[in-house]
Parts: sequence; structure tokens; C-alpha cells
Amino acid sequence: MAEISAALVKQLRDRTGAGMMECKRALVEADGDLERAVDLLRARGMAKAAAKASRSAHEGIVVSYLHNSGSGAKLGVLVELNCESDFVAKTDDFHALAREVALQVAGASPRWVRREDVPAELVERETAIYREQAKTRPANIVDKVVAGKLEAWYAETVLVEQPWIRDKDKRVDELIKEGI
Repeated sequence: MAEISAALVKQLRDRTGAGMMECKRALVEADGDLERAVDLLRARGMAKAAAKASRSAHEGIVVSYLHNSGSGAKLGVLVELNCESDFVAKTDDFHALAREVALQVAGASPRWVRREDVPAELVERETAIYREQAKTRPANIVDKVVAGKLEAWYAETVLVEQPWIRDKDKRVDELIKEGI
């Protein structure tokens, strides 16, 4: 087992923002490997975010964003972002996250927040269209083609599945989980 120094714990804490004891545990588990410890903390953070998703969020903020284009057109967005406590709702990080979500809505025009919000009739209609488009393909891959097109449609129309406008390699749900 590698010796875990206070400086190494501090370095990990500075990089991740995790608590001191959490950083020490991750470093012990990673046998002193800083990069592996970062990965462990990130994985745990995503797991914690998933566990928190089912808890009720009665506090939050409403953020507005108004965009004036050079041609005189205006676009306004209101986003309500909820959390568990007023303490969290008042933090700068929470406000920054809400603003990023508002910018995403303004820039990418999602139609729904979550996949579950999409009406089933519309999903069936899109599926039928994609099946018709794929009918010239070999029968053994039609279902895969339809599924791929449907996933691309969700990524275009569902907020949490869209690529983040500032980093196309990250989805909006990942941005939110990082914020949690």
C-alpha cells in the first residue's frame, strides 16, 4: 500500500472539490494513483447523483435569459431549476448551472426535458417514418437502423440528451450530474 501524504490528498481535493476524507479513501483504494483516484471520485459522484435523482426537490430558482440578435429578433427563455434546499439554491454554482441550462434551451431549442415527456404517439410516428426509410436495407439491420435514428432524434429534441452547446462531447444530463 502506498503512503498517502496530506499534499496528495490536498491535490486531489483541489482537482475534484470532493471532501478530504473522500479524497483520502479514493487515494487509498487507488493505491496512491492520482488519476485513478479522480476516476473513482467521478464514478462515485455519478452514482450519488443518480441516487439523489429520486429525492424531492422543493427549492430552486427561476432564471431568465433574453437574447437579442443583430437582426432585431428576440428570444426569451425561462428555466426553473429545482434542488433540495434553499442553501443550495442560493449558491453561485447552482445559479451558473441554471444559466447554462437556459443558454442550452435558447441555443438548441429542445421540445421536451426528458425522454419520458415525449408523447408515445409521437414516438410511434417517428418510428414508423424511420422504418419506412429503412425498408430498402437488409431485414436483419432494419431494427438497428430505426433504433439509431430514434436515438439521434431524442438527442436533438430532448434537453437532457442534447450535446451541451459549450462542449459537444458532453450531454446536458452529464453537465447536470456534475453540478450535483
